Amino acid sequence: MSASEAVLYIVATPIGHLDDISQRAVAVLREVAWVAAEDTRHSGKLLSHLGISARFLSLHDHNEKQRAASLVEKIKAGENVALISDAGTPLISDPGYSLVRLCRDAGVRVVPIPGPCALIAALCCAGLPTDKFHFIGFLPAKSGQRQQVLKDIPSGVGTVICYEAARRVIDTLQDVIAVYGAERELVLAKELTKTFEHFEHGTAAQIIAWLEEDPQRCQGEMVLMIAPPAEKAADDINPVAQQTLRLLMAELPLKKAAALTAEIHGEKKNALYKLGLSWSGHTSD
Repeated sequence: MSASEAVLYIVATPIGHLDDISQRAVAVLREVAWVAAEDTRHSGKLLSHLGISARFLSLHDHNEKQRAASLVEKIKAGENVALISDAGTPLISDPGYSLVRLCRDAGVRVVPIPGPCALIAALCCAGLPTDKFHFIGFLPAKSGQRQQVLKDIPSGVGTVICYEAARRVIDTLQDVIAVYGAERELVLAKELTKTFEHFEHGTAAQIIAWLEEDPQRCQGEMVLMIAPPAEKAADDINPVAQQTLRLLMAELPLKKAAALTAEIHGEKKNALYKLGLSWSGHTSD
């Protein structure tokens, strides 16, 4: 194999159920010269289960920048490398960014081997909006910092998704109440693809109550999803904003009128647009 043919494979591995690994992932892990793993002992068990004998190199948060350069040199010398994390897709709240960036800068080809990802698995089964979502990884450990991160999330980003440690999940839910109020809709997904997989839907207070009913529920891997704020009904829109919308609709297309009214009065553009549609009897501009 020539050096120009060698690549870095980004290989997704199971987040729980071992049968979720793809045939292509198994083939790549079997054929590469090196497997770069977050925890070689943990990943060794997976590859042993698959009947694969691999040469491992550790790549984790504390050594990635130093290890990345040596891996790039191996690839440039003609040796294929597969990057895996402890579970799921590498780089998604896991190490790998520095390595991939260095490969791109060095002209080394990076090839995705798609597969499991906890945030996508959780979102597609949650029953929350999926047209837009905002992933924020793991929230900070301290309450004040968590609340600040939540406050800094812009409006209009859709469903907010984060990973959370079981020991902090109740504190985080209390911070969600402090920042977004008691009525926001949430879904907590835990132990995805594992024996005790569960989706709990409700307000933050309802989910806290569910967790506190049984200490066993505060265990395992968790994904927390926060729904966008509910759109205002027409009756909830400021009457002055409604009057502005009526005036602007007489001179402008509805979309533009709604956008300007939203900017002037701080109302939701979509809610104003729907209100305008109800007045005009149209289904679109």
